[in-house]
Amino acid sequence: MNSPSDQNYTDQDLLQRYKTDGNSDWIGILFDRYAILLLGLCMKYLKNEEDARDSVQQIFLKVLSDIHKHDVIFFKAWIYQVARNHCLMQLRHHKDVELKESHMPEAAEQEDHSAHVRKDVMLENMQLAMDQLNAEQGACVRLFYLEKKSYQEVADITGYTLLQVKSYIQNGKRNLKLLLEKYSKNKR
Repeated sequence: MNSPSDQNYTDQDLLQRYKTDGNSDWIGILFDRYAILLLGLCMKYLKNEEDARDSVQQIFLKVLSDIHKHDVIFFKAWIYQVARNHCLMQLRHHKDVELKESHMPEAAEQEDHSAHVRKDVMLENMQLAMDQLNAEQGACVRLFYLEKKSYQEVADITGYTLLQVKSYIQNGKRNLKLLLEKYSKNKR
């Protein structure tokens, strides 16, 4: 039998082993893989090393308690989302405490920062959703919405018929909406 210290497993293998035998060492290996990424993310949002390190520990505990509640396919994307949501909650809590303590003009700066954080989250969720579209939908949606190409230009570039392009864009747009709604529900 392989030991939990074996680093040759994929993220999905480690998740499956943890769900099978409940040995938290499997999640520990996963967490070790992404601890630096999480610390960097927490530092980006919280701007304080001690708060960031505390948050990484809290995120680890949350992962241990929540992993069975979710069907996680891409662990890196999922833990990144969990960490980002944790940091946003920390910022929101910090903002609420500041507002109660004082009504200084700095509150406007915090709101401005929160707007930027929300925009970052939205853009990251959009990128995650775009990456989950099938190749045809992803290509057509990118060309049409991001590169502002016409239906005909998308058809010329991709080689798809005009009807296929319209279908891929319509279905891609619907699938993006569904994925974004799913991400926002997971955030709560």
